[in-house]
Order: sequence, then structure tokens, then C-alpha cells
Amino acid sequence: MVRSRPMDDIAIYLPGIILAYTTFFVAIASPGPNILAVLGTSMSAGRKRGIALALGIAAGSFCWAILSVAGLSALLASYAAALRVVKIAGGMYLLWLAYKSFRSAASKHDLETRTLAGSPRSPMGYVVRGLTIQMTNPKAALAWIAIMSLGLQAGAPAWVAISLVLGTSILSIVIHCLYAVAFSTTLMVRLYSKARRSIQATLGALFAVAGLKLLTSRS
Repeated sequence: MVRSRPMDDIAIYLPGIILAYTTFFVAIASPGPNILAVLGTSMSAGRKRGIALALGIAAGSFCWAILSVAGLSALLASYAAALRVVKIAGGMYLLWLAYKSFRSAASKHDLETRTLAGSPRSPMGYVVRGLTIQMTNPKAALAWIAIMSLGLQAGAPAWVAISLVLGTSILSIVIHCLYAVAFSTTLMVRLYSKARRSIQATLGALFAVAGLKLLTSRS
């Protein structure tokens, strides 16, 4: 049996990894409940606690990345044909996110930040709260499976899974912390609100492209 060279492996798997990174970036850049919680915490409790919450959410992202990659890898090792079913489910979920983004773009409602219930906590308390929020999100499993199935294929070498976990974890830390810093003032919220509809429409288009890519993929 002829083994593929490292450069051949990179050429095969890199497009899927980049697509997974792009989809993940779009998913966390979209102002969902986690982002709105980071914005609300930064504005009400200060930048330091907003960053702490962001780091907790990013830690949850790392855990979900490991769980989804490990689960998919184990599934594909036993049932390679199951990847097609996973990709269909993931593609449909991404198209649902595209629909939600387009609907949000059509809405005239401004961005509404989310303030966490309960008394103010220490920074470490906000880290734990962020981790809890992310790990108890029922939609997170579907999102992660959809994203990871973009880059993971049957028989993929270990470096592909490692790249997916590390890359998405780094993106999660950077994006959530940037939101915490940038939106610690009301000025950024106002600026974002003015461009919100255009941003949501763009995000919807990107979700649609990723969803269709999964549904039409033959690998």
C-alpha cells in the first residue's frame, strides 16, 4: 500500500479545516446568547469581569471541541458511512442558522444585551459561570458536530482533529475577549446596531454556503 506524503495530506484536508474555522468564526461572531451575555457583563460589571466570562465560555468551547471530535472520530472508525448522515444533519442545522440570520437581518429590533441574573461575582466566579453556560447549552452539541464534520473525514490523520480543536479554541478565546473589550462601552454597541442588519445578512449567506457545502459533499 502506498502511503500519502505529508504535503498530499495537507492538500486533502486543509480546505475542510479552513471551512470549519470560517464557519466557527461566523457562528461565534454572530450575537447569540453567549455573546450577548459577554456584552451585558462588560457593560454592567466592567471589562475585567466581561473578559473573565469570555474565558469561561472559551473553556467550554474547548471542551465541546474535544467531545465532538472524539465522538465523530470514534463513530467514523466503526461506521465510516455514518459521516454522510452526520453531514446531512449538520448541513440542515447550518441552513437553519442561515434562516435565523436572514430573519434577524430583516428585523428592525436593535441589539439587546443580556445581563446575567444574580449578584456580582469575582472574576473567577464569572469564569465558572461562562463555562457552565457553554456546557449546558443544548444547541452546542449540534453546532459543534456540524462544524467539526466540515473538517473531519473518515480515515483522517490525528493532526486534523488536533488542528480543529486548537484552532477553534484559539478563535473562541480571541473573539469572545475582543467582544468583552470592545463592547465595554456603549459607543461600540451603537456602532454595531447601525450595521447590524448588513452583518446579519452576511452571516446568513456564509451559513448557507457552509450548509450547502455539507449537504453536497461526497467525502
